[in-house]
Amino acid sequence: MSYPEDQPLAATDAQPASSTNEHNATTEQDMTKLSTLELQELTQQLFDEEANKRPLISESLPILTLREEYERGAGNFVNQIDWLQERGFTHVRRTRGDGDCFYRSLAFAWLEQLLTSTSKELSVATALSLLDSSLDVLKAAGFQELVFEDFYDVLANLIRHIVVPNNNTNELLTPETLLQAFQDPETSNCIVVFLRMYTSAVIRTSSDSYAPFLFHPETGQDIAPQEFCERFVEATGKEAGNVFHHEEDTPITALTRALKMNIQVAYLDGHASDGVVNFVDFVNTEEEEEDEDGGENGSGDVGASSKSKPAVLLYRPGHYDILERHA
Repeated sequence: MSYPEDQPLAATDAQPASSTNEHNATTEQDMTKLSTLELQELTQQLFDEEANKRPLISESLPILTLREEYERGAGNFVNQIDWLQERGFTHVRRTRGDGDCFYRSLAFAWLEQLLTSTSKELSVATALSLLDSSLDVLKAAGFQELVFEDFYDVLANLIRHIVVPNNNTNELLTPETLLQAFQDPETSNCIVVFLRMYTSAVIRTSSDSYAPFLFHPETGQDIAPQEFCERFVEATGKEAGNVFHHEEDTPITALTRALKMNIQVAYLDGHASDGVVNFVDFVNTEEEEEDEDGGENGSGDVGASSKSKPAVLLYRPGHYDILERHA
Protein backbone atom coordinates (compact mmCIF):
# COMPACT_ATOMS: atom_id res chain seq x y z
CA MET A 1 0.00 0.00 0.00
CA SER A 2 1.31 3.43 -0.85
CA TYR A 3 0.94 6.12 1.76
CA PRO A 4 2.19 9.65 2.29
CA GLU A 5 5.57 10.14 3.86
CA ASP A 6 5.86 12.47 6.84
CA GLN A 7 5.75 16.01 5.55
CA PRO A 8 8.23 18.70 6.64
CA LEU A 9 6.86 21.06 9.27
CA ALA A 10 4.47 23.50 7.65
CA ALA A 11 5.30 27.15 8.10
CA THR A 12 1.94 27.85 9.73
CA ASP A 13 1.64 24.78 11.92
CA ALA A 14 4.09 24.83 14.80
CA GLN A 15 3.79 24.48 18.54
CA PRO A 16 5.95 25.53 21.48
CA ALA A 17 8.66 23.18 22.67
CA SER A 18 9.40 22.32 26.23
CA SER A 19 12.60 24.35 26.43
CA THR A 20 11.91 27.34 28.67
CA ASN A 21 15.07 29.11 27.52
CA GLU A 22 13.52 29.68 24.13
CA HIS A 23 10.58 31.48 25.71
CA ASN A 24 12.94 34.12 27.05
CA ALA A 25 13.46 35.35 23.50
CA THR A 26 10.09 37.14 23.63
CA THR A 27 8.63 39.14 26.51
CA GLU A 28 5.03 38.97 27.62
CA GLN A 29 4.48 42.57 26.51
CA ASP A 30 5.76 41.80 23.01
CA MET A 31 3.61 38.69 22.62
CA THR A 32 0.39 40.47 23.52
CA LYS A 33 0.97 42.90 20.66
CA LEU A 34 1.67 40.29 18.01
CA SER A 35 -0.89 39.54 15.33
CA THR A 36 -2.06 36.00 14.66
CA LEU A 37 0.22 35.75 11.65
CA GLU A 38 3.19 37.05 13.65
CA LEU A 39 2.48 34.50 16.39
CA GLN A 40 2.46 31.73 13.80
CA GLU A 41 5.76 32.91 12.36
CA LEU A 42 7.32 33.24 15.82
CA THR A 43 6.32 29.78 17.00
CA GLN A 44 7.58 28.31 13.73
CA GLN A 45 10.93 30.08 14.09
CA LEU A 46 11.43 29.03 17.70
CA PHE A 47 10.09 25.52 17.79
CA ASP A 48 10.11 23.84 14.38
CA GLU A 49 12.97 21.44 15.14
CA GLU A 50 11.40 20.29 18.41
CA ALA A 51 7.96 19.83 16.81
CA ASN A 52 9.31 17.27 14.37
CA LYS A 53 10.48 15.15 17.30
CA ARG A 54 6.97 14.81 18.71
CA PRO A 55 4.90 11.69 18.04
CA LEU A 56 2.16 12.07 15.46
CA ILE A 57 -0.23 12.12 18.40
CA SER A 58 0.65 11.83 22.07
CA GLU A 59 -0.84 10.08 25.04
CA SER A 60 -3.15 12.20 27.14
CA LEU A 61 -1.01 14.63 29.15
CA PRO A 62 -1.91 16.85 32.13
CA ILE A 63 -2.72 20.35 30.93
CA LEU A 64 -0.07 21.57 33.35
CA THR A 65 2.56 20.29 30.90
CA LEU A 66 1.26 22.83 28.41
CA ARG A 67 1.22 25.53 31.08
CA GLU A 68 4.89 24.92 31.89
CA GLU A 69 5.86 25.80 28.33
CA TYR A 70 4.47 29.32 28.72
CA GLU A 71 5.49 30.13 32.29
CA ARG A 72 8.35 32.41 31.25
CA GLY A 73 7.44 35.43 29.19
CA ALA A 74 3.86 34.47 28.27
CA GLY A 75 1.64 35.34 31.22
CA ASN A 76 -1.52 35.74 29.15
CA PHE A 77 -1.16 32.21 27.80
CA VAL A 78 -0.76 30.95 31.37
CA ASN A 79 -3.92 32.83 32.41
CA GLN A 80 -5.86 31.25 29.57
CA ILE A 81 -4.63 27.75 30.43
CA ASP A 82 -5.61 28.35 34.07
CA TRP A 83 -9.04 29.51 32.86
CA LEU A 84 -9.49 26.27 30.93
CA GLN A 85 -8.38 24.18 33.90
CA GLU A 86 -10.86 25.97 36.18
CA ARG A 87 -13.60 24.89 33.79
CA GLY A 88 -12.72 21.24 33.97
CA PHE A 89 -10.23 20.77 31.16
CA THR A 90 -7.57 18.65 32.80
CA HIS A 91 -5.61 17.09 29.92
CA VAL A 92 -4.36 17.78 26.42
CA ARG A 93 -3.47 15.32 23.69
CA ARG A 94 -0.71 16.79 21.53
CA THR A 95 -0.40 16.33 17.78
CA ARG A 96 2.70 16.86 15.69
CA GLY A 97 2.96 20.27 14.04
CA ASP A 98 3.15 18.99 10.49
CA GLY A 99 0.25 20.81 8.84
CA ASP A 100 -2.06 17.81 9.25
CA CYS A 101 -2.85 18.42 12.92
CA PHE A 102 -6.52 19.33 12.44
CA TYR A 103 -7.37 16.23 10.43
CA ARG A 104 -5.38 13.97 12.75
CA SER A 105 -6.87 15.50 15.90
CA LEU A 106 -10.42 15.33 14.59
CA ALA A 107 -10.03 11.74 13.42
CA PHE A 108 -8.62 10.58 16.75
CA ALA A 109 -11.31 12.42 18.72
CA TRP A 110 -14.00 10.90 16.49
CA LEU A 111 -12.77 7.33 16.93
CA GLU A 112 -12.25 7.84 20.64
CA GLN A 113 -15.88 8.92 20.93
CA LEU A 114 -16.98 5.78 19.08
CA LEU A 115 -14.76 3.64 21.29
CA THR A 116 -16.20 5.07 24.52
CA SER A 117 -19.81 5.22 23.35
CA THR A 118 -22.39 3.59 25.59
CA SER A 119 -24.00 2.23 22.41
CA LYS A 120 -20.93 1.04 20.54
CA GLU A 121 -22.68 -1.15 17.98
CA LEU A 122 -25.10 1.61 16.98
CA SER A 123 -22.36 4.26 16.94
CA VAL A 124 -20.06 2.11 14.82
CA ALA A 125 -22.86 1.18 12.41
CA THR A 126 -23.71 4.86 11.98
CA ALA A 127 -20.08 5.78 11.41
CA LEU A 128 -19.58 3.05 8.84
CA SER A 129 -22.77 4.10 7.07
CA LEU A 130 -21.45 7.66 6.86
CA LEU A 131 -18.16 6.39 5.46
CA ASP A 132 -20.00 4.23 2.95
CA SER A 133 -21.91 7.27 1.72
CA SER A 134 -18.62 9.14 1.33
CA LEU A 135 -17.65 6.81 -1.52
CA ASP A 136 -20.43 8.18 -3.74
CA VAL A 137 -19.39 11.74 -2.89
CA LEU A 138 -15.77 11.00 -3.78
CA LYS A 139 -16.77 9.46 -7.11
CA ALA A 140 -19.11 12.37 -7.88
CA ALA A 141 -16.20 14.75 -7.26
CA GLY A 142 -14.10 12.92 -9.83
CA PHE A 143 -11.87 10.82 -7.59
CA GLN A 144 -11.07 7.38 -8.95
CA GLU A 145 -11.81 4.46 -6.63
CA LEU A 146 -8.29 3.17 -7.16
CA VAL A 147 -6.99 6.39 -5.61
CA PHE A 148 -9.00 6.37 -2.39
CA GLU A 149 -9.98 2.75 -1.68
CA ASP A 150 -6.86 1.80 0.29
CA PHE A 151 -7.08 4.91 2.46
CA TYR A 152 -10.79 4.28 3.02
CA ASP A 153 -10.14 0.67 4.05
CA VAL A 154 -7.64 1.71 6.74
CA LEU A 155 -10.15 4.01 8.43
CA ALA A 156 -13.17 1.75 7.98
CA ASN A 157 -11.34 -1.30 9.34
CA LEU A 158 -10.13 0.60 12.38
CA ILE A 159 -13.70 1.66 13.16
CA ARG A 160 -15.01 -1.84 12.49
CA HIS A 161 -12.54 -3.32 14.98
CA ILE A 162 -14.29 -1.44 17.77
CA VAL A 163 -16.97 -4.15 17.68
CA VAL A 164 -15.45 -6.88 15.45
CA PRO A 165 -12.12 -8.47 16.46
CA ASN A 166 -9.10 -7.89 14.25
CA ASN A 167 -8.48 -10.98 12.12
CA ASN A 168 -4.76 -10.86 12.83
CA THR A 169 -4.88 -10.36 16.60
CA ASN A 170 -8.40 -11.60 17.36
CA GLU A 171 -8.74 -8.56 19.61
CA LEU A 172 -11.07 -5.57 19.68
CA LEU A 173 -9.76 -2.04 19.41
CA THR A 174 -8.77 -0.58 22.78
CA PRO A 175 -7.67 2.92 23.82
CA GLU A 176 -4.08 1.64 23.76
CA THR A 177 -4.27 0.13 20.27
CA LEU A 178 -6.13 3.19 18.98
CA LEU A 179 -3.22 5.37 20.09
CA GLN A 180 -0.73 2.93 18.57
CA ALA A 181 -2.59 3.08 15.26
CA PHE A 182 -2.48 6.88 15.18
CA GLN A 183 1.20 6.89 16.11
CA ASP A 184 1.98 4.53 13.24
CA PRO A 185 2.88 6.72 10.22
CA GLU A 186 1.28 4.45 7.62
CA THR A 187 -2.05 4.07 9.40
CA SER A 188 -2.23 7.63 10.70
CA ASN A 189 -1.28 9.28 7.41
CA CYS A 190 -3.69 7.08 5.43
CA ILE A 191 -6.52 8.35 7.63
CA VAL A 192 -5.40 11.96 7.15
CA VAL A 193 -5.24 11.55 3.37
CA PHE A 194 -8.70 10.00 3.22
CA LEU A 195 -10.25 12.78 5.29
CA ARG A 196 -8.54 15.40 3.14
CA MET A 197 -9.93 13.78 -0.03
CA TYR A 198 -13.40 13.50 1.51
CA THR A 199 -13.32 17.14 2.62
CA SER A 200 -12.31 18.16 -0.89
CA ALA A 201 -15.09 16.05 -2.41
CA VAL A 202 -17.70 17.64 -0.13
CA ILE A 203 -16.59 21.14 -1.15
CA ARG A 204 -16.36 20.25 -4.85
CA THR A 205 -19.80 18.62 -5.01
CA SER A 206 -21.42 21.51 -3.11
CA SER A 207 -19.35 24.27 -4.68
CA ASP A 208 -22.26 26.71 -4.88
CA SER A 209 -22.65 26.53 -1.10
CA TYR A 210 -18.96 26.90 -0.28
CA ALA A 211 -17.62 29.14 -3.08
CA PRO A 212 -18.72 32.45 -1.44
CA PHE A 213 -16.55 31.59 1.57
CA LEU A 214 -13.39 30.49 -0.23
CA PHE A 215 -10.43 32.86 -0.08
CA HIS A 216 -6.73 32.39 -0.62
CA PRO A 217 -5.31 32.11 2.93
CA GLU A 218 -2.28 34.23 2.05
CA THR A 219 -3.66 36.91 -0.28
CA GLY A 220 -7.27 37.06 0.84
CA GLN A 221 -8.41 36.98 -2.79
CA ASP A 222 -11.33 34.89 -4.03
CA ILE A 223 -10.30 31.44 -5.16
CA ALA A 224 -12.20 28.85 -7.20
CA PRO A 225 -13.31 25.70 -5.33
CA GLN A 226 -11.20 23.38 -7.50
CA GLU A 227 -8.02 25.39 -6.99
CA PHE A 228 -8.72 25.81 -3.29
CA CYS A 229 -9.18 22.07 -2.85
CA GLU A 230 -6.13 21.14 -4.88
CA ARG A 231 -3.82 23.59 -3.12
CA PHE A 232 -5.09 23.74 0.45
CA VAL A 233 -7.24 20.68 1.16
CA GLU A 234 -5.89 17.69 -0.77
CA ALA A 235 -2.24 18.59 -0.27
CA THR A 236 -0.83 17.21 2.98
CA GLY A 237 1.01 19.60 5.25
CA LYS A 238 -1.55 22.39 4.75
CA GLU A 239 -3.41 23.45 7.85
CA ALA A 240 -7.21 23.55 7.85
CA GLY A 241 -7.44 27.24 8.73
CA ASN A 242 -8.25 29.56 11.61
CA VAL A 243 -11.79 28.98 12.88
CA PHE A 244 -11.88 32.52 14.23
CA HIS A 245 -11.40 33.92 10.73
CA HIS A 246 -14.59 32.54 9.24
CA GLU A 247 -13.33 32.90 5.69
CA GLU A 248 -10.72 30.26 6.56
CA ASP A 249 -12.81 27.59 8.30
CA THR A 250 -14.49 26.05 5.24
CA PRO A 251 -12.62 22.70 5.44
CA ILE A 252 -13.57 22.36 9.11
CA THR A 253 -17.21 23.15 8.39
CA ALA A 254 -17.30 20.76 5.42
CA LEU A 255 -15.72 17.80 7.22
CA THR A 256 -17.58 18.06 10.52
CA ARG A 257 -20.85 18.48 8.63
CA ALA A 258 -20.11 15.41 6.49
CA LEU A 259 -19.26 13.33 9.56
CA LYS A 260 -22.28 14.72 11.43
CA MET A 261 -19.89 15.51 14.25
CA ASN A 262 -20.31 18.25 16.83
CA ILE A 263 -17.08 19.88 17.95
CA GLN A 264 -15.93 22.92 19.87
CA VAL A 265 -12.69 24.75 19.20
CA ALA A 266 -11.03 26.72 22.00
CA TYR A 267 -8.78 29.61 20.92
CA LEU A 268 -5.57 29.99 22.92
CA ASP A 269 -3.93 33.14 21.53
CA GLY A 270 -2.39 34.91 24.53
CA HIS A 271 -4.25 38.15 23.80
CA ALA A 272 -6.82 38.04 26.60
CA SER A 273 -5.30 39.56 29.74
CA ASP A 274 -8.28 38.31 31.80
CA GLY A 275 -7.60 34.75 30.67
CA VAL A 276 -10.93 34.19 28.93
CA VAL A 277 -10.77 31.61 26.14
CA ASN A 278 -13.21 32.00 23.26
CA PHE A 279 -14.93 28.96 21.78
CA VAL A 280 -16.42 28.31 18.36
CA ASP A 281 -19.12 25.66 18.00
CA PHE A 282 -19.61 23.45 14.95
CA VAL A 283 -23.03 21.93 15.58
CA ASN A 284 -24.05 19.32 13.02
CA THR A 285 -26.53 17.10 14.87
CA GLU A 286 -29.55 17.80 17.01
CA GLU A 287 -28.71 15.20 19.62
CA GLU A 288 -27.04 17.62 22.02
CA GLU A 289 -29.09 18.74 24.99
CA GLU A 290 -27.95 21.41 27.40
CA ASP A 291 -26.59 20.12 30.68
CA GLU A 292 -27.23 21.58 34.13
CA ASP A 293 -24.52 24.19 33.69
CA GLY A 294 -26.06 25.40 30.43
CA GLY A 295 -23.40 26.90 28.27
CA GLU A 296 -23.08 29.53 25.60
CA ASN A 297 -20.53 30.12 22.88
CA GLY A 298 -17.36 31.34 24.54
CA SER A 299 -18.14 29.96 27.99
CA GLY A 300 -16.41 26.61 27.78
CA ASP A 301 -19.40 24.98 29.51
CA VAL A 302 -20.35 22.46 26.86
CA GLY A 303 -23.93 21.31 26.55
CA ALA A 304 -24.01 17.52 26.47
CA SER A 305 -26.39 14.77 25.54
CA SER A 306 -26.66 11.61 27.57
CA LYS A 307 -24.48 9.89 24.97
CA SER A 308 -21.43 12.12 24.68
CA LYS A 309 -20.12 15.65 24.72
CA PRO A 310 -18.74 17.33 21.62
CA ALA A 311 -15.06 16.79 20.98
CA VAL A 312 -13.05 19.85 21.98
CA LEU A 313 -10.01 20.92 19.99
CA LEU A 314 -7.48 23.46 21.21
CA TYR A 315 -6.38 25.96 18.58
CA ARG A 316 -3.20 27.98 18.92
CA PRO A 317 -2.19 30.13 15.94
CA GLY A 318 -1.32 27.56 13.30
CA HIS A 319 -1.92 24.41 15.35
CA TYR A 320 -4.60 22.06 16.70
CA ASP A 321 -4.49 19.69 19.70
CA ILE A 322 -7.25 17.87 21.62
CA LEU A 323 -8.59 19.14 24.95
CA GLU A 324 -9.91 16.55 27.39
CA ARG A 325 -11.76 16.37 30.67
CA HIS A 326 -10.71 13.52 32.97
CA ALA A 327 -12.40 12.75 36.25
